[in-house]
Amino acid sequence: MCGISGIVTRQARRQELELEILTMNYLQSHRGPDAEGIWIDPASNVALGHRRLSIIDLEESGLQPMTDGQRWLVFNGEIYNYRELRSELGEENFRSQSDSEVILVGFDRWGPEVLQKLRGMFSFAIWDPKERRLFAARDRFGIKPFYYSFSSETFRFSSEAKALLPFGDSTKVSETGLVDYMMLQLPLGQTTLFEGINQLLPGHYLDFTLDNFSKMQVQRCYWEVEYERDFDHDEQYFLEHLEALFDESIDLHCRSDVPIGGYVSGGIDSSLVSIAASEASSDFIGFTGKFEEPPGYDESQYAVWASEKADFELFQCSMTPQDFLNVFPKVIYHLDYPIAGPGSFPQYMVSELASKHRKVVLGGQGGDEIFGGYTRYLVAYLEQALKGAINGTGDEANFILSYQSLNSSLQSLQGYEPMLSSFWSKGLFGPRDERYIDLVDRSSGTPVADWVKDSDYSAREEALKLFRAENVESGSYFDEMTHFDFKSLLPGLLHVEDRVSMAHGLEARVPFLDHKIIEFAATVPSDIKFKDGKLKRFLIESLGKRLPDQILQRKDKMGFPVPLDVWARSNPEVNSFILDTLNSAKNRDMFPLQIPNTSNLDKVPLRALWGMISLEIWFQTFFDRPAISDHKALLRNSDIPVTNMHEKIL
Repeated sequence: MCGISGIVTRQARRQELELEILTMNYLQSHRGPDAEGIWIDPASNVALGHRRLSIIDLEESGLQPMTDGQRWLVFNGEIYNYRELRSELGEENFRSQSDSEVILVGFDRWGPEVLQKLRGMFSFAIWDPKERRLFAARDRFGIKPFYYSFSSETFRFSSEAKALLPFGDSTKVSETGLVDYMMLQLPLGQTTLFEGINQLLPGHYLDFTLDNFSKMQVQRCYWEVEYERDFDHDEQYFLEHLEALFDESIDLHCRSDVPIGGYVSGGIDSSLVSIAASEASSDFIGFTGKFEEPPGYDESQYAVWASEKADFELFQCSMTPQDFLNVFPKVIYHLDYPIAGPGSFPQYMVSELASKHRKVVLGGQGGDEIFGGYTRYLVAYLEQALKGAINGTGDEANFILSYQSLNSSLQSLQGYEPMLSSFWSKGLFGPRDERYIDLVDRSSGTPVADWVKDSDYSAREEALKLFRAENVESGSYFDEMTHFDFKSLLPGLLHVEDRVSMAHGLEARVPFLDHKIIEFAATVPSDIKFKDGKLKRFLIESLGKRLPDQILQRKDKMGFPVPLDVWARSNPEVNSFILDTLNSAKNRDMFPLQIPNTSNLDKVPLRALWGMISLEIWFQTFFDRPAISDHKALLRNSDIPVTNMHEKIL
């Protein structure tokens, strides 16, 4: 796991390239505290940079930028099947024991088709001096980031957007990205919240030469999940096959030359991963966090039960209002721009704890989107089942749930009455694609709703296009919903997972996001995956026997909620911070918010409150403060720290 950066330009001098690439490395130094390297080719005006977190092949042979004598590579991530690929490619072709080198040797053998061979999380770039060609790619799910900008005939890329900020003509807010964020709390597609900074889409690559420089922003798709249901096998086959794929993925994700640990939230996904990983790794330890105050926000006992089941040591941290005040600006800085919900705060704290004991942790990210773990799936199906019961079409297909079949699952909606009320206040029995977008619309009922609706750019239309994806041909509402989340909301959660872990030099791995698991799950009929509307029914039937009964039978999973709204009312310091932040936002012309009456925050939903203060702190961090907003000062600083720099090849 590392931080990568690069520059390909038609107009630069060697000294400028060196200073720029060192600046990019400096801004990403937290991602790779173990070593730093750069490579510069002044003949082609190309520079590559790398910050290293040593996980596999801890020797100097694993340092980057790496060359095979022809091409140069900078790589961020892990290739879990690197041993099998080394064997296939021939051990005699390798100079190191690193997983990075299989990309170089594989690219030499297969070209872009090497991407189909890789199992792992990755973003990388390969420069070929002879062909004057750059090839860059991102993993299938967007676990690892890849940002780029293009201005004045110069292409730059990095692992974090902040590393590109010093080089733009100006730093501006992307209005498109901002509308997306206001509606979904994340930007869609290539967009970021910074104008002029894009991201390489998951499952895509860039391939261009200096001779076709204008085509550098043409992204090509190399992988897509196809929903082709398999009706040739029975349920038992699917259950057994999922278990085998899960165990295989765990074994691969436990490959490391350093000890590993795991995030343990007490939910089904992280508990399954941690229990399985503890069996595959003898020195596995777990990490969890809790809110001791106010009552009702401490789920740590479930994590304890998981650790006792598998007999691994569990480290815990308690999070307080003062912790929130201390780290919130740091969280926003490391995120690059606001994304997703309040979960980034506790994840940041648990990652800090984990980094004191381990360099690698495994987590359960992806389980909800693959196996249907969100309550909104049940809410959406309930409405469609009522519609079918009324008009007599409830049994029109074996993957459409009837109202009668949902009866046993409706108890799961206890506590979600406000969500149901809000959802049905927007209408009833409309087209199911539009109704699902209503469910995930974070702007509804908030101070930004009218602004989102009246914007010239429609985030809702873009979301609907994504929901109506052609590759989801099964007609299954369940597949449509989970695929939408997989393509939109999950990348936002992975963004958080990457940034809060790498903020502490910690590598986070996600075993559920193995493409063999994803491709297999897409073939399973929906009446098996979501029978009777039971959340994660397929996963539980396959692997639930491994869980403690307390976790398997719980009905109150909260998803690591942050009591920010409670603190805003009960803690004077938090209340003062929020009010000051909102009042600051009122004076910002570019801030498209109708700020609520700050004397009454009770009516502002938690997600909306989090979104508003996150945006204002983001503006303060990246646009207001001279030390940060004047990024070009970094370029004038001749004392940029260089840590454990390996030899620069010029």
